[in-house]
Amino acid sequence: MGSWVPCSVPAIAPRVLTQRHLNRALLARQLLLERGHGSLPKTLDRIGGIQAQYAPSAYVGLWSRLEGFERDQLTRALERRTVVQGTLMRVTIHLVSAASYWRYAEGIRAARRRALLRVRKQVGGDRDFEALMKPLRKQLAGTTLSQREVRELIGEQAGFSASNWLDLVRVPPSGTWERRRADLYASAEDWLGTDGAGVGAADSVDWLVRSYLGGFGPAGRKDIADWAGLAVREVMASFERLELRRFEDEQGNELMDLPRAPLPEPDTPAPVRFIPTWDAITLANLRRTGVLPEQYRPLLFNTKNPRSMSTFLVDGAVAGSWKFENDRIVLDPFEKLDRQARRELDAEAERLAEFHR
Repeated sequence: MGSWVPCSVPAIAPRVLTQRHLNRALLARQLLLERGHGSLPKTLDRIGGIQAQYAPSAYVGLWSRLEGFERDQLTRALERRTVVQGTLMRVTIHLVSAASYWRYAEGIRAARRRALLRVRKQVGGDRDFEALMKPLRKQLAGTTLSQREVRELIGEQAGFSASNWLDLVRVPPSGTWERRRADLYASAEDWLGTDGAGVGAADSVDWLVRSYLGGFGPAGRKDIADWAGLAVREVMASFERLELRRFEDEQGNELMDLPRAPLPEPDTPAPVRFIPTWDAITLANLRRTGVLPEQYRPLLFNTKNPRSMSTFLVDGAVAGSWKFENDRIVLDPFEKLDRQARRELDAEAERLAEFHR
């Protein structure tokens, strides 16, 4: 989950962090202040994974964060099993490193199953789901199944819920730029092996907390719980086990952080960046950072636009949306842009268009 690890630090009075501090901290940790140069697995560990319901979003998200990133790098990494897609945080598809998959999976497994039982009450409880999944476990051994085959085997409702109950991963060629629907499943045990499995629920929750802080911190307990899909009490218990820094925001709310994690000065320049649909930096639990101005939130998340939209950042904040159309990037600013910002956006848009072509 990156290179920052807990260590003992002297107790000091909380330091107040402004929204601008938190904005620059988020951008730095997400490699949006300066593109990174690391491997894909290490990059994904550093930023807390990438949400990947729509496969091209993972590609664009990495392009915005890694210097010289090319599309076939991710496709090859998925094929070589150094990175993997699975139903993880908030019961959504995430792209994470293969080495870290089991920590994520074990940290959220109980919460993922609780969420499923709440919305699928008519199916029954734990034993009922286990009985439904038994033939699927058997059929998946050593092979892959399409989503259609899974539904035919165990029924429509259970089939759509299978990846919420079992540790399943989406495997190539599905879930790639070339074949975008992530509808081909394998068991995580078969696809990745079990090295790294069995670390225990508490240790895995601690991993989730450190991952969130390393990629999105400083943060409050509810921010972390909402991102991971955990109960707040689980996050609080983790706080007791870890050595963390304590801050406050301008409203007096407690924020936790990893020792020595980046905290750039608030006047650090932020370059324009293009953000794909469903990128985690626009989630509600990151309101504290001001990346998505509240007046624009209804434009991105509404019933008429269930997939969100791709956005661009100017000075660290969403300033409009974009789409690839007729072989070029089309910008839709929410307000008038100054000339310098427009020049920078046009140059970055041309590079992104080349990436799409």
